[in-house]
Amino acid sequence: MLKLNTLAICALALLPIAATAQTQTPLSAQTETGNHYTAEIEQVMKQYHVAILAHDGTALSSLFLPDANLWLNVLTDAAYGQEQAKSAKTLKVRVGNYRDFAKLVSSTTKNFDPESSNVVIHTDGTIAAVYFNFVFNVDGKANNRGNETWQLVKAADGWRIASIIYSSGPPVQQ
Repeated sequence: MLKLNTLAICALALLPIAATAQTQTPLSAQTETGNHYTAEIEQVMKQYHVAILAHDGTALSSLFLPDANLWLNVLTDAAYGQEQAKSAKTLKVRVGNYRDFAKLVSSTTKNFDPESSNVVIHTDGTIAAVYFNFVFNVDGKANNRGNETWQLVKAADGWRIASIIYSSGPPVQQ
């Protein structure tokens, strides 16, 4: 019993030390660093949008890591149900890549205009995760909507997109 009490007292005595050790970096320094990198990541998002509007697949491709990317389109339950009604072979998770999307952007005569909102960026300055809502407009009409997440890395030549995963749902009828 004495050993248990001694252990409990030691644990209580060490709690303030453990709490202090976890907060070594001042919060203001984390915020300043985060804001700097957040602005850089927002710039990548703007470049992505501009490349799509300009039908510039080469500029779009330059935003990605050349060999380390994953592009997943996950149908929402509603979209999956609609697509399965058309074809039983419909996949809920569709694997793609940025190269195919860049070719589509370069070759289409349609006007693509992706919109994003509620953007949240988490980064430590080396890696980043971006999460946001999107509406993908084609010729001025909502064609697809959902949520999107990007994983980015800070390479020697700047931030690059390593993967994009997005949910894909039918546009809301107006």
